[in-house]
Amino acid sequence: MRLSIHFRAFALAILGVFLLTVTAGAAEVHVMISGGLAAAYKALVPEFERSTGHKVLTAYGPSMGTTTNAIPVRLERGEPADVLIMVGYALDDLARKGKAIADSKVDLVKSPIGVAVKSGTPKPDISTPDALKRALLAVKTVAYSDSASGVYVSTEMFGKLGIADEMKDKARKVPATPVGEIVARGDAEIGFQQMSELKPVEGIDIVGPLPDELQKITVFSASIATVSKEPDAGKALIKFLASPAARPEIVKSGMDPIPAGATN
Repeated sequence: MRLSIHFRAFALAILGVFLLTVTAGAAEVHVMISGGLAAAYKALVPEFERSTGHKVLTAYGPSMGTTTNAIPVRLERGEPADVLIMVGYALDDLARKGKAIADSKVDLVKSPIGVAVKSGTPKPDISTPDALKRALLAVKTVAYSDSASGVYVSTEMFGKLGIADEMKDKARKVPATPVGEIVARGDAEIGFQQMSELKPVEGIDIVGPLPDELQKITVFSASIATVSKEPDAGKALIKFLASPAARPEIVKSGMDPIPAGATN
């Protein structure tokens, strides 16, 4: 009996040490992420938490711009961050400014720009640049984001179509708010944003991606923030998001996963 008691006490002690080790190994991972990868990310994070014991705390905001929730603005005001997931070239800019660790960068996905209209309204022909041009000239209101897709649409695409002047009064940049929500409310007849950001929005119909001649593919990447207190857990999250296990959710959200080691 005494041996049994001693064995039970020993076993409980070992269990206590094990549980303490697991708890000590669990980390809180602070993530700042832009909208492009958000839908797939939200679906994947619970599995990462279950498999690792880590807790992921997420702040959402645009990859660029000056709104209060933009990722560069969040970093400037000292919000905690371990992992940054955003437009690749904007992440490179943060690395140059000392906000992200350059050699930790992993390219995760490629994301095309899509076109949306309010549900139930006629879908315009956007199959060719000329068709898209006619559709834009026929409407009174157009919306685009304040992030990568919107920068391209407003500074390059309208010019390529030869309608930059005509768009000045009818097209507007939407800061922070998903463009799809603006279209769903009827505040814009046509909206442009990453396909992955349009898909989760109710009340809109996605007409399709931009025609190939006008398409601009955005790469979304991840890096460890220089202020990270949990870089190892952050690297584990990035590795998980770049793994084959994450591929189905990424494809489902309208993006193309980038194989590990691929160059862009």
